[in-house]
Amino acid sequence: MARIEMERLIPRPSSRFLLASCLHCGNKQIINDSAKTKIVCNVCGEALAVPQGGKAKILGKIESILD
Repeated sequence: MARIEMERLIPRPSSRFLLASCLHCGNKQIINDSAKTKIVCNVCGEALAVPQGGKAKILGKIESILD
């Protein structure tokens, strides 16, 4: 099968995982960019992402996008 056919048969997901760091304490953790609940830092409890219907609003610093 051609690559284009495979991409049509197996679509890519619309959400991604991000490595985000807390702006207050610098802790890094993996979050989903379309979170349905408020995501807080595991160390200090500060909000890293809040839901907004579709994609979440990321309040921390995005270090990298994970595949």
